[in-house]
Amino acid sequence: MEKGAISRDDILKTLAEYDDLGQEAFLDRYKYGKASTYLLLHDGKEYDSKAVAGVAHKHQHGRPLAHGELIGGVGRGHAVEWLKREGFTIGVSRSPKWTRDEIILACDVVARNDWKGLDADDPRIAELSHYLQLLGAYPPEERAPTYRNHNGAARKTFDIATHHPDYDKKPTKGGQLDREVLRDFLDRPEEMARAAKLLREGLAHGSLETVLADDDEDDAEDDASAPEGKVLYRRHRTRERNKGLRKKKIASVLKAGGSLACEACGFDFAAVYGERGEGYIECHHVVPLHEAGEGTTKLSDLALICSNCHRMIHRAAPWPTPAELSALVREQAQRSRQVLPSPRVTEKALDHG
Repeated sequence: MEKGAISRDDILKTLAEYDDLGQEAFLDRYKYGKASTYLLLHDGKEYDSKAVAGVAHKHQHGRPLAHGELIGGVGRGHAVEWLKREGFTIGVSRSPKWTRDEIILACDVVARNDWKGLDADDPRIAELSHYLQLLGAYPPEERAPTYRNHNGAARKTFDIATHHPDYDKKPTKGGQLDREVLRDFLDRPEEMARAAKLLREGLAHGSLETVLADDDEDDAEDDASAPEGKVLYRRHRTRERNKGLRKKKIASVLKAGGSLACEACGFDFAAVYGERGEGYIECHHVVPLHEAGEGTTKLSDLALICSNCHRMIHRAAPWPTPAELSALVREQAQRSRQVLPSPRVTEKALDHG
């Protein structure tokens, strides 16, 4: 369905039919289900967005679109976008799924309550709800009126608490991500508690950049999201990408007589790529996320790392230091009976590459 295929007039005619028939009869006639998330809001009434967009198709094209011919939700060519394009307001019927950052904040509250859920009228739930609003993991148009309110925040604490290994009754439904974050807190309690504290402090001070749930820039770069959440990870990556710090780090290494070889595996871009690779190396911020507060980044906090080693460090928590990764590389090389490249990659090593 191309842009302009349905008009505002087509949609208004469909809303009139919807009103005449009523929701159940309208949906039954055109074989649509109730909207699971997005609603069209018009004149104080709510309408099932996908059904309205699909049925509106008949006014110019002779037939409505069947349920399977139309994609609901947000995105190019999706029902919601067609309706928004014609000036209609879209709301949501329920709040979106919880993100890792949100669950970290909730799990920390449960941990500090001896792994018990909290009631909606508990002051700590009011505080949690406040931080969730500050976090703003979803844009306003994707938040239901009950988005992360006291009841929802309290319910999430019970989802977490009832999946604790020591809980001996039937757990609430919860979700896989709830269990993953819970396991991170049980395996690395101090680190995760510190991460939650940094989140709260950064949100309160306004010093953390909001990362929306559908912003997958960092996920595309790394095979796994940082367990400490996207918000702290974004700050970590921002520090690593600071061009000024990177230049200063490189200059300090060269001034001390060192080379721009990877501190973990010895790979040297200039040795492999010649002039094109001269002066290139990536920087890794070696201070763990759960410890990286608001302090100024020092050159000693940075390590020069090749692209492959950088990705391997970030791939899963706990992140190894460059020295730990170097030991892993050497151990694997010995197992494979391969020659580990020296700080300057040799032609023999390249032949084996």
